[in-house]
Amino acid sequence: MKNDVQTNKAESRTQAQQDRILAAAQTCFVRSGFHAASMATIAETAGMSAGLIYRYFDNKSAIVLAIIEQQLEVARTNIRQMRSSDDLAARIVEHCDEAECGDETRMSTALFLEMSAEATRDPQIAEAVQRFDSMVRSEVEDWLSRSADKGGYGLPKEIAPARALMLVCLIEGVKVRVAREPNLDQDTLRRALAEMVTALVDPACTGSGVRP
Repeated sequence: MKNDVQTNKAESRTQAQQDRILAAAQTCFVRSGFHAASMATIAETAGMSAGLIYRYFDNKSAIVLAIIEQQLEVARTNIRQMRSSDDLAARIVEHCDEAECGDETRMSTALFLEMSAEATRDPQIAEAVQRFDSMVRSEVEDWLSRSADKGGYGLPKEIAPARALMLVCLIEGVKVRVAREPNLDQDTLRRALAEMVTALVDPACTGSGVRP
């Protein structure tokens, strides 16, 4: 029993240190860009020695991979929240606002763009990003194809993948727009989103956007 308690404490300390490093890394990547943010800078921001940071991560790529895994859990939580929302358009706006609120557990738009750019240069990060995107779309597709009594929209299996892709693209686009235009009128954004979302989740809408 004593050994179990000690093991749990050690694991908790390790997790806390890793979370501290990831939060510092996100700050550095947004502030300086991926390549300008050194391991030494990340360590300084985290308030630890450069030597200590290497006990947890071999290099910056390993840190980025850990951030991607962390964000996958955040994305799954966001999907569950959207699934339970009565106003999907409003929830998307809230989600995009939350990404810019400074919460270290959420990926800001600046960090999202920085990591997307790095994926074009680093095959390992590209693979992780592609896996992330695939898993998120799969979760959204499952949600959209569920029956209404299970919290979904009952989209047929043959159209759910395309609608899931477009919904993810829509959310990512809104995040970028909100970051670029922070004073964007929220009511206008909600109305525009409501029109788009209604079409995306309506099984009766064809590819041309009209009902058959």
